[in-house]
Amino acid sequence: MKYKAYSHYNFDKIPQVQTHLSPQEIQEIKTVAKVLPFKANTYLVDELIDWTDHKNDPIFNLVFPCREMLSESHFEQVSNAMDGDPKVLKELVRSIQFSLSPHPAGQMEKNVPTLDGSRLSGIQHKYDQTTLFFPSNGQTCHAYCAFCFRWAQFVGIDELKFGMKEVDLLIGYLRENPQITDVLFTGGDPMIMSAKMLRSYIEPLINADLPNLTTIRIGSKALGFWPYKFTTDKDADDTLRLFEEVVKKGYHLSFMGHFSHGVEMKTPAVQEAIKRILNTGAVIRTQSPVMQHVNDSVAAWKDMWTEQVKQGCIPYYMFVARDTGAQDYFAVTLADSYRIFNEAYREMSGLARTVRGPSMSSDLGKVQVVGTTEIHGEKLFVLNYIQARDDHMVGKPFFAHYNEHATWINHLEPALGSEEFFPQTQKAVSLV
Repeated sequence: MKYKAYSHYNFDKIPQVQTHLSPQEIQEIKTVAKVLPFKANTYLVDELIDWTDHKNDPIFNLVFPCREMLSESHFEQVSNAMDGDPKVLKELVRSIQFSLSPHPAGQMEKNVPTLDGSRLSGIQHKYDQTTLFFPSNGQTCHAYCAFCFRWAQFVGIDELKFGMKEVDLLIGYLRENPQITDVLFTGGDPMIMSAKMLRSYIEPLINADLPNLTTIRIGSKALGFWPYKFTTDKDADDTLRLFEEVVKKGYHLSFMGHFSHGVEMKTPAVQEAIKRILNTGAVIRTQSPVMQHVNDSVAAWKDMWTEQVKQGCIPYYMFVARDTGAQDYFAVTLADSYRIFNEAYREMSGLARTVRGPSMSSDLGKVQVVGTTEIHGEKLFVLNYIQARDDHMVGKPFFAHYNEHATWINHLEPALGSEEFFPQTQKAVSLV
């Protein structure tokens, strides 16, 4: 398939859009796309979306902006400004973008480390064992998920971007921090890069003789959004050879595949791409948030996990939609998230029960909703940190008053007489 990208400048030229969307829908998408980034491609529009029922189609809702993703006030302000002074529109859009929590959970303030007194703007280090690396050439995607908590990478505001070209700085930081075992290449999407460019980042790393480094992860939506990257693209074989080299060097290579719905697992292209990646010795782990309008049903998750195990992938995480961007549109309550997870989990075989969730990537760490219980006649949420800045918090269940409307941990209140969930942490919460 020939790759063609569509942005908010030309999406209305997509034949399916012209046929199936009303002029009002097209105008509303153009309006919202001034604030939240939009990008699609030929694979999505030709092979994944059911255009005869686009309003209920999970991939359409995953990628195409809609009016409800902005508050009514913000939508009206942008709509009214679109025919006026471009500078005024730009300033308005920027103010709205900054109001949408573009970098939640302390990404800018607490996750960016230093080396020799300088901030490493292309690295995040939140948990002891794992460092995130943002290669400068990988800070876009084959298409954009409308829920994405990294949406601020794509709106052209330099001070909101992560990115680094200097892999030697990453290597230096790893040498200075021997507790780090895993490097996660993230973005954007590292698989937007050519095989040659990807090699320029990974090859120095695996040749650096870092005894602490055992695992390289690649976080990517490419299997769901452009599987031809691994099958028929001109450098597909070169990409897979690089994967093989990582494995032969003795590193564990984990491809963190983002799949949001089972439909992404079922095309011949993605099934062939999965086989080719697995044949290199890499492992594919899968993850996604649970989201309204996309996958907020037991059937959707059961189908997706079943298909993933069938194809040799390892279900890894169900996330909660993060508190940024269009969260109000996609958010599922914590109560419903747990119900969906639990009911789908119970119907899976043991091979799919590797998955963890529902999990919130909060300021202090990944909080799992373990379930509900009743103590002294009061219904409570049982919570647990799967990962935390302070590793003393990991694996210790704690309790919150049950709130059927809560969609994030900051909507919950500590229970059983506590004023804080963890009143005494024993380690600094910042790695800067």
